[in-house]
Amino acid sequence: MAFKREIQGIVVQKSGDKTASVLVERKVVHPRYHKTVKRFKKYLIHDEKNTAKVGDTVLALECRPISKRKSFRLKAVVATGVE
Repeated sequence: MAFKREIQGIVVQKSGDKTASVLVERKVVHPRYHKTVKRFKKYLIHDEKNTAKVGDTVLALECRPISKRKSFRLKAVVATGVE
């Protein structure tokens, strides 16, 4: 059984129907300067019921490819945004 990755991030854009763009932040140690730096990446997630809104913190689970760039589906809305 393959391990399914989980990502947690903030919804930055509702891009089309049943799709949300999520910004995921991770902290890594810089190889030369040994300082913790932030790295960001955006993922498209599948939101079947259109429950995620801009500003919400969401949890997404890896799944089969739904489209060219969509390989994660919404698992839960962790916290609602201010908007």
